[in-house]
Amino acid sequence: MTTKISNRKNIPPFVTDKDNKKIKFIGPSGIKYLKDIEITGSFIVIEGPDASGRSTQIQKITEKLESDGHAVVNTGLKRSDLISKGIIEAKRNYVGRRTMALYYAADFADQLENKIIPALKAGFVVIADRYIYTLIARSSVRGINKNWLHQLHSFAIKPDLIFYLNVDPYNLIHRVFKKNKSLDYYESGADLGISDDIFNSFIKYQYLLKKEFKMMQNRYGLINIDGDKEIDEIYEEIESKISEYLNRKKTGTIT
Repeated sequence: MTTKISNRKNIPPFVTDKDNKKIKFIGPSGIKYLKDIEITGSFIVIEGPDASGRSTQIQKITEKLESDGHAVVNTGLKRSDLISKGIIEAKRNYVGRRTMALYYAADFADQLENKIIPALKAGFVVIADRYIYTLIARSSVRGINKNWLHQLHSFAIKPDLIFYLNVDPYNLIHRVFKKNKSLDYYESGADLGISDDIFNSFIKYQYLLKKEFKMMQNRYGLINIDGDKEIDEIYEEIESKISEYLNRKKTGTIT
């Protein structure tokens, strides 16, 4: 969809001054020079493991929002033009776990400053295919200090809605094989040495990630979605919550 941006403050014409709000950061310090920036858009995150159905839901949600007249921008992990190639190259070689965490944090920071925040300032609905919660969970199960990880990502801005597609690992492994015909080394936790059998390693690793997401649920306000349901059922649940949020925002009952 091609969206016309009005000259007035570079925001879509369906956004008004009453919709403006200051950026809220996950950590207490945030990014100082961005604290006074006003944003008019909405920020939605879809979390979940590989093959959990994130891409399908994001596509359906994007189509629905655009049909309702919203301008939408999609983003996700490992999509920075500056950093993503470095992450791919690093995975081909040996890189320390803390270094890998910093690689992903740099990728995220580049997208935050150059894509996410500008889109929110312009009044777009930004949908992120995973966010810092995946980065924290992955590094946590690899033994990186949790406090260090939360501090590392404290410059991230708070999403308006965070959905976590919670899929049973035994169901997930069938989906992965159907999609990729094989198991990824890192997505199976093979680098952790938790099992000599990659299938068993995958199951154990996914349970470890589920545990991390459960611990983050209250801290960050993740909305747990049963990812084992049918695609349309999942979509209806997510879409209804997004519609409710946008309607409340439109009527000024939330900030």
